[in-house]
Amino acid sequence: MKMLELNNVTKKFGDLTAVDGLSFAVNTGEVLGLIGQNGAGKSTTFKMIMNFIKPDEGEIKIDNSKFQEKVLDKIGFMPEERGLYMDMTIKQQVKYFADLHCYRAKNFNQELDTWLKRLQVKGKADTKIKKLSKGNQQKIQLICTLFHQPKLIILDEPFSGLDPVNIQILLELVLELKKKGTAIIFSSHNMQNVEKISDEVLMLVDGKETLYGTINEIKRSFVSTKIYIENAFSEEEISKLTGLVAYRKDYPGYVLDFQIREQAQNALAQAKQMPNISGYRNLSPTLDEIFKRVCTGGVGNEKD
Repeated sequence: MKMLELNNVTKKFGDLTAVDGLSFAVNTGEVLGLIGQNGAGKSTTFKMIMNFIKPDEGEIKIDNSKFQEKVLDKIGFMPEERGLYMDMTIKQQVKYFADLHCYRAKNFNQELDTWLKRLQVKGKADTKIKKLSKGNQQKIQLICTLFHQPKLIILDEPFSGLDPVNIQILLELVLELKKKGTAIIFSSHNMQNVEKISDEVLMLVDGKETLYGTINEIKRSFVSTKIYIENAFSEEEISKLTGLVAYRKDYPGYVLDFQIREQAQNALAQAKQMPNISGYRNLSPTLDEIFKRVCTGGVGNEKD
């Protein structure tokens, strides 16, 4: 079931086209990673979904309906910019946002305590927001986003300011919500996090869709310039291979990265002739590598 759907959405600011004919959907129990460089149109897209700004063209549907005020109670939105009231306590802050969404907790204190423990917040319900670290403020903003049990969650750079331990806590939470049927769309510059939790990925360049599909579909659409070999070449022989960009030891073999696919396949063909070779395979590019290729237009971003 489609929880969020955009059809040919365009938004202009004067002569600048921030979002250009964008179409995608997020189903219940699905996670969509929205990626792109700064200024690609990610935050503008989120603001149009929330009806903070209106599209110049196209249509946005939430839960199969055009935007209505009551639909906001089904959405949890965490913007990139922190929007907390520093002089409020944690309890006051969360209660304020819960009330905005008309959420009446059966046992507010118990629910809040569960969230504080789940996200390992270093503070108590009566701790003022200004007394918290930036990372813990980020967690409180996340609790405010999720407390009213939304069906659609929009997270704009949710990992910003979090250390690796807390990033893992957030990743696990997103996957838990997904299993419960929540539709989630988030933006991030960390491609590893995007790979870990996204069912589909949408990449924007200058407001236009450039990549859209599952991680595997996107990877398969790009040529592989990397190979892995075991017991074929010596390190000295590896360094002399034509077109080699970089290599690294990956026990018990080596990962070799070339400028173009043909050079990688030539090296692999040579390796297969070596009498001591014990293993080899082509390596798909990582999402991070694909992101860099698309953004820079550099060598090696030719598709099959």
